[in-house]
Amino acid sequence: MTAPLDRWLQRKIRKPLAGCISTPTSNPSLSNFLIETLAFSEPQAISISSRLPSRKSLEKPQSVVQFLKQLGFSDAHIRSAIQLTPNILLSDVDKTLKPKLQFFQNLGFTDPDMGKFISKHSNVLLRSLERTLIPWVDTIKNTLVNDENNQDLIRVLKRSYRVGSVSRLKCNIAFLESCGIVGSQLSMLMRRQVSIFHLPQPALRDLVSRVLDMGFSVGSRMLVYAVLTVSCISVDTFRRKIELFRSFGFSTDECMEMFRMNPILLKSSEDKLKFGIDFFLNDFKLERFALVSWPYCLAYNIEKRVIPRCRVLRVIMSKGLLQKEPSLNSVLTLSEEKFLVKFISRFPDDAEEILEIYKGDLLDS
Repeated sequence: MTAPLDRWLQRKIRKPLAGCISTPTSNPSLSNFLIETLAFSEPQAISISSRLPSRKSLEKPQSVVQFLKQLGFSDAHIRSAIQLTPNILLSDVDKTLKPKLQFFQNLGFTDPDMGKFISKHSNVLLRSLERTLIPWVDTIKNTLVNDENNQDLIRVLKRSYRVGSVSRLKCNIAFLESCGIVGSQLSMLMRRQVSIFHLPQPALRDLVSRVLDMGFSVGSRMLVYAVLTVSCISVDTFRRKIELFRSFGFSTDECMEMFRMNPILLKSSEDKLKFGIDFFLNDFKLERFALVSWPYCLAYNIEKRVIPRCRVLRVIMSKGLLQKEPSLNSVLTLSEEKFLVKFISRFPDDAEEILEIYKGDLLDS
């Protein structure tokens, strides 16, 4: 038994003869077509043609390129689509391409959007319309809430880097719903981070488990925002941002309390967080416990919203125009129109000066 086995293994591992080595071969006629018609570089054209079966006829590649150009696709869009999925060059225009592109057009894709979409998602042209594309799109569409004219659907499709498994998509939706993420929250999560819905089940369960370990609970209205945030940043980035807060004197418990109150907070850049914390604690002289109890203020644009409004607040208090200082919450959460009415135009004698200060004309003053 040993000798035959040894001989079999030797045959399996024996190096092939030099003349029998299989190497990618390019199709010169196809390479030239790609260079002359779409301005591919020679190395690109050879690489693409070597990935396709050698054929003498250029009928299909010619018809595919002509069809896409007739739809308004730019040469750049077509080049990108072919580089991503070379096999579309061998597709039957009437049987394969037209039905799928018509399907996406019917969803509301405009011609310019279609070219850009296919340039990044040309793999959809090789997927089954009935078995894959329609069920995949319908599942996404049924998850989105109040989506007039399929605008959210189109945005989600653009953000999907590829057509995922329909069964996985449905299983992940069911799991998130079992965690209490339903309706408008589920819709929001899909609009903002569709990649979550295409994760393998173990990865999605691990993601939610990590969030629950941070003190969130199933059914909590903040759970979805925590899942969104944790899915967007690495573990190292999360730790660095917590350490940033600690560098200003916050305890780890205070950091996690702020995160639980406003999970989206940690999606902000480290520079923005540092600038905001420094302003509130050192310039505005806000007590640290106040920032812990209302971390939402760090989410606002510090330069364009927070600082101008805080300047106005200081001025009207120094002039004695208000007997009681309003809460920071009431100052920052008002819409622009309501803020101007409540804190500027209501003081006609000083309104012009306060407005100039608000706009920053007297910042140095």
